[in-house]
Amino acid sequence: MINWLTRTQKTSLSWSVLCLIGISIWANPALAGDPFRRSNPRPIGDKTEAAFIAIFRKGNYTEAQKYLLEATKVEGDEPLAHAMQSSLAYSDGNFDQMKAAADNTLATAQKLVSKDPLRGNLYVAVGLFLQGAYTYKTQGPLGAIDKLQKVFDHLELAEQNAPNDPEFNLLKGYLDLILSVNLPFSKPEDAIARFEKYAAPDYMVDRALSSAYRDLKQYDKALDFMNKALVISPDNPELQYLKGQILRKQGKNNKNMVLLKEAYTYFEQAMKKVDQLPKEVQIPLRHDHQAVQQEIEKLAANPTLDKF
Repeated sequence: MINWLTRTQKTSLSWSVLCLIGISIWANPALAGDPFRRSNPRPIGDKTEAAFIAIFRKGNYTEAQKYLLEATKVEGDEPLAHAMQSSLAYSDGNFDQMKAAADNTLATAQKLVSKDPLRGNLYVAVGLFLQGAYTYKTQGPLGAIDKLQKVFDHLELAEQNAPNDPEFNLLKGYLDLILSVNLPFSKPEDAIARFEKYAAPDYMVDRALSSAYRDLKQYDKALDFMNKALVISPDNPELQYLKGQILRKQGKNNKNMVLLKEAYTYFEQAMKKVDQLPKEVQIPLRHDHQAVQQEIEKLAANPTLDKF
């Protein structure tokens, strides 16, 4: 049985990690309001787009909350805005608000199906997933497991409409990646292939590939893709934290003081903006920031130490 919460913790993805949607700011922007497509853009809305910028370029979830409050009022028919709001509520531990926003995600997505079967079914799947995550959190796994098959059913319907669509493949790639670290029949290589062939924008693809290779313990490749992501968003504290995680892994595995100190530097940078990150990121960041200092001290005291 799939653990809804553990999946998100293992992948450290945005969407406040839980929502599985990776949206980003792009080096070469797509058409206004649609960060995914350079042709046949969808009218996602300026306020929702501004929330994307706040989260995925700036790593500023506090600012994103303000934009989402406006977006759900003036762009209330956009399911993505409600889905992001649900995710942020989850990260703050506000489960009643999470449930309400998840319900709004599903309702607006169902209305969209007849106009846009691709995005409609895509966000029906997201809404169902969020509802399942709420049920898991409040009632346990038995009440949530029936949602999962429905999620896949609607993802399949979305794929039938546009199998090469970048937005669909970005979301489905994240889902494949999350399942790959929990289910024996799922492979992270499938997610990697989907990201590389079809997903967009490039910035979020680089971030996703970094997470995939990190989970495969291929840290050199993970670092290469994270460096690409940071070229576009060098001041994003969430990306700085993720790079620090990879460097710390390398440093611990190789007892490499230089890498551990570099990891500490990135944690330090992220800590300067820790208050704008969601609580579920703040807690492990604070822990890792302290832990790597202790690891540096232990290695300095005993360079031949096998384990930290």
